[in-house]
Order: sequence, then structure tokens, then C-alpha cells
Amino acid sequence: MGDRLQDKKILVTQRGDYMGPAIETLFSEEGAILTSKDGPVPTGEDFAQYVADLPEFDIVVANLSHDPCSTPVGQIDNDNWQGLFNTMVHPLMHLIRHFAPGMAERGYGKIVAITSAAPLKGLPGSAAYCAARGAQNAFIRASGLEFAPSNVQINAVAQNYVSNPAYFPDDLVATERFQKHLQRNVPLGRVARAEESAELSLFLASDKSDFMVGQVVPFSGGWVTTS
Repeated sequence: MGDRLQDKKILVTQRGDYMGPAIETLFSEEGAILTSKDGPVPTGEDFAQYVADLPEFDIVVANLSHDPCSTPVGQIDNDNWQGLFNTMVHPLMHLIRHFAPGMAERGYGKIVAITSAAPLKGLPGSAAYCAARGAQNAFIRASGLEFAPSNVQINAVAQNYVSNPAYFPDDLVATERFQKHLQRNVPLGRVARAEESAELSLFLASDKSDFMVGQVVPFSGGWVTTS
């Protein structure tokens, strides 16, 4: 147990999904005062109700995910396309628009988004997912620069091949077919443990990352940089 987040007030969204469980565990061990919210972050008028009872936070972890949605471009379903943006892109904007200005007024704050490395390289058959995650990454870059002069650091963990219940559950990773896929596509030849990604999120949430702004940090075992 450490104290890297001692007494920091932190919000974690979609606590039971994607990287929520690993982040909650590690951040708690580091002394954080956690507020966690279940389920997708709503948008529009419902967002006001979502944040109505929430206090100010030192750190917001925008942990946003959607069920896997892979299909060729010609077969993209309108509802699936909208669902990806309604679950991952619009909520990220709402969270940053709501919390970052208050952080700027106080002269301190951090927002860490858990996004994806998929749009950094591209995934044939997953264009809709790449579009949504790419929009997240672009928003992080621009908003990070906008709030940097106010000592608010906004960054993202752009991950792929990380153990998590949404995209890389244990039963999938254990299959022979997937293990062969790893050897062909990921230089490290394995998926990352959930706590490894959580450690990167912890760094971006801690005071050690004060010089990082608008960064979309690839975390993919080398997959992004392979040809």
C-alpha cells in the first residue's frame, strides 16, 4: 500500500466495466478517496442529474467503454454507430466540459481518459469503433492544450491487448487461436495484466505527470508501432 494519491478526491466512471475494477483497486491502495459510478455516463439533460450530487474532484477518470462492435463498413448499423458515440464520445465531452473549468478555477486538476490504441493504427472491420475512439483521442489532445495554462492536465491511456472483461476476457485470451494471433501481432506476445494499465493511469493521475498535457499514450505491447 502506498500514498501516491493520498487524500485525493477521485471520480471513476463505469466502475464495473473496462478498466474500472483494476483502477479502483490500485487507486484505493494508494490512498485515494474514491467516488465510483456504475453504468454508462448519460448525455444531454440526463447528464445534469448524473453529476447533481457529485462534489468537486481533484481527478476524474473517464473510463468509458461499449460492447465490441466489429463489422465491415458496408454493414455498419446506424444504431450501433450512434451507440458507440453516445457511450464513449459524447460522455467524454460532457465530463471534461463539466469538471475541467472548475479545476481551472482552482488551479489544479487531472482528467485521465481510458481510450484505445485502435485508431492510432487502424483495425479493418472495426471502422466504427476506431472512429469513436479516434474522436475521444482528438478531444483529449485539444482540450488538454486548452486547459494546460491553468495547471489542469488532461491525458489518455490509449490501450490495446490489455486484459479486461469488455474486450479481452480471460476465456478469449486462453484460446489457441488468440494465442497464435498474439504471436503474430504483438511484439511482447502476450496481453497486459489489468494492473499494468492501471499503473499508467495512476501515473497520469499523480503529481509525477504534471508536465504531460494532451497526450494520448499508446499502451499496446508494441502493436501500434509494428508495420
